[in-house]
Amino acid sequence: MPTALERIDLRTSGETKALIARAAATAGMSVSAFLLSAAQERAKVVLSQTESLTLTARDWEAFVTALDQLDQPRPKLKAAMERYRIWHAQQTDA
Repeated sequence: MPTALERIDLRTSGETKALIARAAATAGMSVSAFLLSAAQERAKVVLSQTESLTLTARDWEAFVTALDQLDQPRPKLKAAMERYRIWHAQQTDA
């Protein structure tokens, strides 16, 4: 079954519309296809900047070392988890 297409509406100045139309024509695309392509590319860039992490070699080594030490006891974390369990139980009983 085909997926329903969504619609995006926007308003702009005549100058901006003319600029986009010229660029779309130069690229051999419709204005809609041009805008969609540009928006998708920009969305990917923005999301890649916030959803990925690039580490230096030194930072990567520190990260891997920290992961290797995860099985060590963490008394403060254990105490915090117990306080949360008690608090949560009090909230659900209330």
